[in-house]
This record gives sequence, structure tokens and C-alpha cells, in this order.
Amino acid sequence: MFIETETTPNPASLKFLPGRPVMTAGTREFASPEAAEASPLAQALFDTGEVVNVFFGGDFIAVTAAPGVDWSQLKPQVVAILLDHFVSNAPLFAGTTAADFAVPAESDLIVEEDPADVDIVAQINELLETRVRPAVAGDGGDIVYRGYRDGIVHLQMQGACSGCPSSTATLKHGIEGLLKHYVPEVREVRAA
Repeated sequence: MFIETETTPNPASLKFLPGRPVMTAGTREFASPEAAEASPLAQALFDTGEVVNVFFGGDFIAVTAAPGVDWSQLKPQVVAILLDHFVSNAPLFAGTTAADFAVPAESDLIVEEDPADVDIVAQINELLETRVRPAVAGDGGDIVYRGYRDGIVHLQMQGACSGCPSSTATLKHGIEGLLKHYVPEVREVRAA
């Protein structure tokens, strides 16, 4: 088995491609060692003591190193952990399935949406699914819809994109411009 690596726009993160599916549906982010307890793989990566974020995408794992960590020393450790996991066909999650984490619950919305905005919300989600998420996944992350109210779309960046120095520019110039162009009711995009 060979695991490819790719850089991301976030210098603290690398994207690891095992050449097989990681998540069959959705994505999952682990932003702390406590959250990583749900996944033996994420926990093993955090156990290095040099990892601060692990993100599972459809066909990749994005790993974010702690400030000051040298990737030339951490990368071989991460590759070894990933090889052990995938070669042994170990489960990705402990006692749960990937589907348990794939879709954010409605309670995850940060704003109460107006039922009259259902068509606008559908347009926003369609654009996020077809245009934005594939591009963000290419950079080792994901974007999660967190609500729409009064012309303001709330989005959360995950994975390599969550701590990326260019994430604000991506939200404000890229995604906001796209949404404003196709959905005239959108006035602003804010990070959740």
C-alpha cells in the first residue's frame, strides 16, 4: 500500500491519500484528543502529541500539526499510523459507523431560520454541494452550512481549511461572491 501526501494552503496541515475511501458518506473533524476517542485512527494520530486536528474526507485524511512542529519529523509517524490502520482493515470508528457523523443535525444550526426562506436555503445548499465543497475538499477540508437569516449565510470551515491563513479570504471573496451572484438575497457570508 502507498499513501500519497499533498500540501494544503494551510502550512500546518498535510493531506494524506490512502488510495481508498476513508468516509463513505459525509466528513468528520476531530479538533481535540477528547473528540478523537470516537475513532481509533484519529486517537492514534493525536497520541503522537504533535497533532491538533484530524479531518476525515471522502478519500483523504487531513492532519494539522501543532505550532512549531516540523513536518519532516511528523510525516513519517503519520504515514506509519495510517499504513497500520489501512493494512489491518481496522474500523474507522469505535462502536459507531461513519454514517452516525455524516450529516449535521438540525440542532447544529446557529441561527433560527425563517420557514419562508426554504427556497433560498435550498439554493445555497445546492451551490455549496456542487461548487464549493469539492473545491474545499481539494484543499483538505470541508465547509458546513450553519444557517441563513436576513441575508446572512453562516458557514463553518473544517479540516485543513479551519486554521488556514487564507480561509477568511476564501469565505469573503470566493464563497460570498459565488453565493451573491447566484442567490441575490445573500448579502454576506460569516464564519460560524
